[in-house]
Amino acid sequence: MRMILMGPPGAGKGTQAKYVAAKFGIPAISTGDIFRANVSQGTELGVEAKRYMDAGEYVPDEITNRMVRNRIDEPDAEPGFLLDGYPRTLAQVEELDGMIKFTGHQLDAVVVLTVDADELVSRLLQRAKIEGRADDTEDVIRRRQEVYAEQTEPLIDVYRDRGLLIEVDGLGEVDEVTDRIFSSLSAVHQS
Repeated sequence: MRMILMGPPGAGKGTQAKYVAAKFGIPAISTGDIFRANVSQGTELGVEAKRYMDAGEYVPDEITNRMVRNRIDEPDAEPGFLLDGYPRTLAQVEELDGMIKFTGHQLDAVVVLTVDADELVSRLLQRAKIEGRADDTEDVIRRRQEVYAEQTEPLIDVYRDRGLLIEVDGLGEVDEVTDRIFSSLSAVHQS
C-alpha cells in the first residue's frame, strides 16, 4: 500500500497515520517529524527549515523532496508507505510521481481529512499548550491554514481527477475517524 494522508494542519493526520500505517504494516513518513528531528539535532537542514517553520511557511521543495526521496528509499518502505505532510505543492506531486514511477510502483490512495477551520485552530492551540510547541501561536496557525488553502488544496483536485481521492470527515473521536478511514480504504480495494 502506497498512500498519502492529507488535510490541513491540525486535522489529525499524524495521529491517524500511526493507526493506518500499523494496520498495513508500512512506515508512516511525516515530513513534520523529519523537520523537527533535524531542528532538534541542530543540523544544517534543520536550521534552514526552522526559519520557514517559525514563520508558518512551507520548507522549500528542494529540501523537502530530498528528505522524502531518501526516506522512501529505506528498506522498511519497500512494501509501501504512508506519506503525511507530503506532497504539499503541485511541484511536489510531480516529484513524487517520478519517485514512485522509478520504483516501478504506483500510488494506491489519497485520503483527505476534512475539518472545520475554527475547530482546527482550537485543536492546534490546545496541542501547543500540551506539547509546548512555541511555533503554534494563533497567528502562525492561521497563516499555516492560509498557506494550506493556497498551495495544498489544489492537490485535492489533482488526485480526485486521477480517481485516487478518498474524503473522510476528520471530526469526532480518534477511533471514529480511524474506522471511517479503514471503511473508506476497504471500499476502494473491493472495487
